[in-house]
Amino acid sequence: MRSFETGVIEHWPLTRSILSLTNQLAEYRGKQALYQRQIPQVLDTLRRHAIIQSTESSNRIEGITVPSRRFDSIMRNEATPRTRSEAEIAGYRDVLRMIHDSHENMKLTPSLILHMHRDLMRYTGTGGQWKINDNFIKEVFPDGTWRVRFRTVPAWQTAHFVEHLCELFHHYRELQEWPDVLLIAAYVLDFLCIHPFADGNGRIARLLTLLLLYQSGYIVGRYISLERVIEDTKEQYYDTLYKSSQGWHEGKHDLLPWFEYFLTMLLEAYQRFEKRVGDVEASMKRGWKKERVVQIVNDFIADFSIADVEELCPGISRALITRVLNEMSRNGDIECIQHGRYARWIRRDAVQQDRQAPGTQQLSLFDSIE
Repeated sequence: MRSFETGVIEHWPLTRSILSLTNQLAEYRGKQALYQRQIPQVLDTLRRHAIIQSTESSNRIEGITVPSRRFDSIMRNEATPRTRSEAEIAGYRDVLRMIHDSHENMKLTPSLILHMHRDLMRYTGTGGQWKINDNFIKEVFPDGTWRVRFRTVPAWQTAHFVEHLCELFHHYRELQEWPDVLLIAAYVLDFLCIHPFADGNGRIARLLTLLLLYQSGYIVGRYISLERVIEDTKEQYYDTLYKSSQGWHEGKHDLLPWFEYFLTMLLEAYQRFEKRVGDVEASMKRGWKKERVVQIVNDFIADFSIADVEELCPGISRALITRVLNEMSRNGDIECIQHGRYARWIRRDAVQQDRQAPGTQQLSLFDSIE
């Protein structure tokens, strides 16, 4: 809540770069309706893939991974989680779908945040309550040693801080004196500095980001995974969070690094959206059927069959799909792992990823708790 207090918000940075970024985002937001009118069938496909990528990336940022085949089964609701990692994947899937379907009716309150956390941790049975012990954000070094990077709000103050943060956010939103996107960025930073849960703070923060952006008309996250953009820039993500959180308790923190990262991340998502739409439109003009099959195959996380491809490629014959799969197999892009009538394939890079030995867990400064 420190970012919204009197004496702090009046000095929010509105540099030329910040104004330029907000203006560019406003232009992209205005194009959304045009895309929805022109190519609804393309957006349907993008929406399905965004849910998959968001669930995968947001959890992978926190070092939570499962084998590709199990991940695919959980995302399809075909398997019951068997491990904690699978349980956390399933929980994120559920909350993400709730935001996609019901964001218009989800008013930001402490009760909503607790509800989201309960659903996130539903399959682990550890969610839906504020932290009961003080926590802090630590940096872990390769040799196993660590140091404190940020001390969060004490447990006994958590409920008050979250409630006041929500109240201040709504207050300044109603005043309409600041661009919504900056209010959302400041809210997310304050939420992470409060660190209200024993586990899941980073994931809830990213889900709240998506929710608040939806409610402000920035719906690109429905079609392009914001979590994937963050994962692709996670070093900068951690670095700017760290820089902008220093001095937060005293209200002397610098919001500029975090504002610039947040706006740039969102702008990158819109640019990826525009490019994806343009690529699909171009492929439809010439040879689009083959390109469509290749695109669908490249988006599969686990193994797949011809029937799986057919389902996502209406209007494309099985014969053409088979020819494309055979060509991709000869080129080494995919591998046939089950022959015959019920043949199944898997992307070659997915096979290599599953065979890799587990590496050092990536540090998550804003979701790792001691």
